[in-house]
Amino acid sequence: MHPDTHLALHQLRAADLRAEADAHRLAVEARRPYAIRTRLGWTLVEVGLRLASPRPALAP
Repeated sequence: MHPDTHLALHQLRAADLRAEADAHRLAVEARRPYAIRTRLGWTLVEVGLRLASPRPALAP
């Protein structure tokens, strides 16, 4: 394989990877951020359910 051919293939692959990275970056930015209020709310629901569930009595 001629060195110029190898360089051309490398440049094409690098351009493809840059385009893929840019597309991924744009997709991540377009996604709605996961709000901390939502995570906190579900955590509180989980804690409430654990507190409301009956606990087994301890044997004497």
